[in-house]
Amino acid sequence: MSSSIVMSVQLSSLWLHNFPAVTPSLFLPSGGGGGGRSSPSALSATPNLSSHSPTVQIVGVKGHDGYGNVNVNSNVFDGFQGDNDYWSDLDNDLYYWTKALRPVQWFPGHIAKAEKELKEQLRLMDVVIEVRDGRIPMSTTHPQMDLWLGNRRRILVLNREDMISTADRNAWAAYFAKQGTKVVFSNGQLGMGTMKLGRLAKELAADVNIKRRAKGLLPRPVRAGIVGYPNVGKSSLINRLLKRRMCPAAPRPGVTRELRWVRFGKDLELLDSPGILPMRISDQSAAIKLAICDDIGERSYDVTDVAAILVQMLTKLPAVGGDALRKRYKIDVDSQCGKTFVEKLALQVFNGNVQQAAFRVLSDFRKGKFGWTALERPPR
Repeated sequence: MSSSIVMSVQLSSLWLHNFPAVTPSLFLPSGGGGGGRSSPSALSATPNLSSHSPTVQIVGVKGHDGYGNVNVNSNVFDGFQGDNDYWSDLDNDLYYWTKALRPVQWFPGHIAKAEKELKEQLRLMDVVIEVRDGRIPMSTTHPQMDLWLGNRRRILVLNREDMISTADRNAWAAYFAKQGTKVVFSNGQLGMGTMKLGRLAKELAADVNIKRRAKGLLPRPVRAGIVGYPNVGKSSLINRLLKRRMCPAAPRPGVTRELRWVRFGKDLELLDSPGILPMRISDQSAAIKLAICDDIGERSYDVTDVAAILVQMLTKLPAVGGDALRKRYKIDVDSQCGKTFVEKLALQVFNGNVQQAAFRVLSDFRKGKFGWTALERPPR
């Protein structure tokens, strides 16, 4: 691998497991051609999106002390060093596969309005809770989030922790611990991690009322804004915190369309906000993973192309592999051509309807039919 490709892999925000790189022509069905595309000199760089808080609080992972703090010098993180090459090679493959597809873009009108209002509300917030999809933490952070938040206190929530493996959780916990980022792993549907999140938000903003009392002012509730991409579970987290359905929530992007403040007890106010995406997604590897995980509107992508790439990814992930696909669908799988697999499934089960077959593959992944696994690991 040339030095330029090595640099490009290091700059990429997506890190997936070490198998030989596949050329873009292998994504096409047999006989479809594809030609020889030259490799780019570099991938787009992703900014450092972590905050720099002095303490780290992790929920639900190994390698921590009795107070929930990760020992960043423990071997939890080092255990994944050998795996990292697998993920980076798969990320390189994904970069080439997406070059052959039409770009995935989704920016409905309500997002532009919500983004403007959110920036105005940020000045009222004592702490910001950024929610990401635990399966794709790097792909579900807005590239301008650091710029918007500045020095505001921040808590990072990796939601859907029930949809990833213990090894995935440990890898991400150790990574963010080294970054100095406060992290809570949660399951918004079942409420795991939500009470911890509420306590941590109050603790981080405790000095607000200390300063108010020093000025002779009455104490007020802590204001916490909950932000993130569409369909990562922001409203579900709020509903679990409140123990009642106060915010509309559904398993699809774009349900929340306006900002709304809700009160949690006497001491905490929460701002529920619509999912915010960039106007243009330049990282198409990230965009494909948003589509796979249902974190972007269905109209933004070709379901057959996305399902085909998912098949190719799953065959390369050691936690899944081609055997899991063969066992479920009784069809031989070629790790180099997911589209052929989807077409075979369509002929065998859906009377040749390729779109229905593609939806089935995506739905099965989202429901954990191949086992729970993340689609990216931390960069090193």
